[in-house]
Amino acid sequence: MQTHTLSVGGMTCAACAARVQKAISKLPGAENVVVNLATEKASFSYDPDVLRLAAVKEAVIKAGYKILDAASADEDKARKEKAVRVLWIKFIISAVFALPLLYIAMAPMIKFIRLPFPWGLDPMNFPLLYAIAEIALVLPCIAVGYRFYTVGFRALAMRSPNMDSLIAVGTTAAVIYSVWNTFQIAGGNFAAVDSLYFETAGVIITLILLGKSLEARAKGRTSEAIKKLMGLQPKTAIIIDKDGTEREISIDDVEINDILLVKPGAKIPVDGVVVDGHSAVDESMLTGESIPVDKRAGDKVYAATINVNGALRFRAEKIGSDTALAQIVKLVEDAQSSKAPIAALADKVSGVFVPIVIAIAVAAGAAWLVGTRDLEHSLTIFVSVLVIACPCALGLATPTAIMVGTGKGAENGILIKGGEALETAHKVETIVFDKTGTITEGKPKVTDVLGETAANDELLSLAASVEKLSEHPLGIAVVEATSTVYEASEFESVTGMGVQALVNGRLVKVGRAVYANADKSIGDRLADEGKTPLFISIDDVYAGVIAVADTVKPSSIAAIEKLHKLGVSVAMITGDNAKTAAAIAKQVGIDTVLAEVLPQDKANEIKKLQSDGNCVAMVGDGINDAPALAQADIGIAIGSGTDVAMESADIVLMRSDLNDVPTALKLSKATIRNIRQNLFWAFGYNVVGIPIAAGVLYLFGGPLLNPIFAAAAMSLSSVSVLTNALRLKAFKA
Repeated sequence: MQTHTLSVGGMTCAACAARVQKAISKLPGAENVVVNLATEKASFSYDPDVLRLAAVKEAVIKAGYKILDAASADEDKARKEKAVRVLWIKFIISAVFALPLLYIAMAPMIKFIRLPFPWGLDPMNFPLLYAIAEIALVLPCIAVGYRFYTVGFRALAMRSPNMDSLIAVGTTAAVIYSVWNTFQIAGGNFAAVDSLYFETAGVIITLILLGKSLEARAKGRTSEAIKKLMGLQPKTAIIIDKDGTEREISIDDVEINDILLVKPGAKIPVDGVVVDGHSAVDESMLTGESIPVDKRAGDKVYAATINVNGALRFRAEKIGSDTALAQIVKLVEDAQSSKAPIAALADKVSGVFVPIVIAIAVAAGAAWLVGTRDLEHSLTIFVSVLVIACPCALGLATPTAIMVGTGKGAENGILIKGGEALETAHKVETIVFDKTGTITEGKPKVTDVLGETAANDELLSLAASVEKLSEHPLGIAVVEATSTVYEASEFESVTGMGVQALVNGRLVKVGRAVYANADKSIGDRLADEGKTPLFISIDDVYAGVIAVADTVKPSSIAAIEKLHKLGVSVAMITGDNAKTAAAIAKQVGIDTVLAEVLPQDKANEIKKLQSDGNCVAMVGDGINDAPALAQADIGIAIGSGTDVAMESADIVLMRSDLNDVPTALKLSKATIRNIRQNLFWAFGYNVVGIPIAAGVLYLFGGPLLNPIFAAAAMSLSSVSVLTNALRLKAFKA
């Protein structure tokens, strides 16, 4: 199976998204179809041996929608800005005609104050001129809102009505009824002047266009994070030819192994490895980390990061869609196109929403007609029910919150791979951290130097002089801890004991207690603290001990404190011995220690925790963490980890800062809370609004809802859902 995403144009509400999803799902070979109204994307898996992409596109077009060409970030932005601009122009044109139309329709009805009114249009004296003037004013409104009719009636004919169908049927009913009464006036029935509803159609179209304009503008803001990411990559690069000449080329012309030059202040065009130069690089747009990172020969650099001071020459290693930036953009796009399980109810309702509303409108209108014998009254009910119903709010409730939530995460260096991961994260009760490289730095460092017969600095220099000739990781830590290293000779490694060499004419031994003639009890205290003691003797006389340990990351203690405040229990899993693991756990405040666990058994330990009914998250960085990350309800990989770990994870922390773990959980809670608010408003609005429009209040002596107010309420419902989703942009870690 292959996965593919299409950009679909023409979707206006949840019913449209449901229709496109149904059209693709019916095709043989198509699976896992997800259509997102907010992003205008249709994602699906398909078997290329059974189904061709051309057939999928044809099915979408047959359903009444169009396939949008793949566009760059700039082109996509320009297309959406143009769409918003066109909507605003249409709204302004419609408003210019609808306002005077509303005035001449309502002014004669206001008895308590005499408003200025054109004498030649007085409905009592010139009813036919009055009706013709209203027709002249409503026609431009209908013209700019023509799309509601072309799309709405076509969807109705295809037995898949949408929001446009509701508007088209409602306003058409009002206009046809008014045109009929205009003919009545022309025939001498002047009383029919009181039965004109042209202003209802004109104002409804105007208000819907206003709502659509505000909605389009707000939808554009929900995807600002992805636009920022997509717009980061520079358009050109400076290539160094084999003869040493420099020339500027398009980013699309860069090939792997090209040598590129990045000047101070410029953006790095593609991913690569530095071959010459030294500089600090601002990687905040990828990691969220504000402090520039030093880069020298052999270090990796990434597309769209900013070279701060020195010039760098680097070899291109990843280009186009393979760069880290492109992968992040793809990951965020996929996440924004996905659906959270919480959206399932809204999806089911959306599929049948519009037909049910039309049925309610017809039933309510017919019931009032039978009960009152008043055609105007029943028409008002019919139009109000059609216009107040809002499938848009239902369709936008979940995807807009997910778009803003995942975008906000990306801004903070937290990449959330989909709606399901975002929803599950807020349920986490237990988090399991891998120890090495996750809670700890993953690299041994000297923590203590305890000189007995030699000064600490001298002891460290002598030990480093011997260990420099060794390749042991603990020895490397000793060498890195001092800048003074002497020449050593006659190096010898004694298996299971330690190493020795002559340094300045003295025999220096580094290793186990017995090897250095030391008291073993000195090292026991250090071992209880999770440290490895290296004993040193000089000319077979014990001289002191150096302790080496994989030190705890500065962020670990703070992160675990925050998790405890969120009510999450914290466990640590490691292959290390129980004593070392317990020492690390004590330092950082871990609740549960799972020590001496083999890599292949880590996933089983996660299963055991899940068997108690806990929602478990796993945080790791290595290849051996991948099975556990996949087994956990939520896998969280830190950005410094392997590609395999990040591929297996649901959330990736680009900064490798464990403080981002509680931030990810808090972001999940905030997003799910926002989705619930949106769904409550969308369902609540329709549950309350439709009965009111159907005349339930009027039945008990209350007011009758005017279709114009119904249209205003409908437009505001979608905007309110979007505005609520945009509040997530204010989320702070």
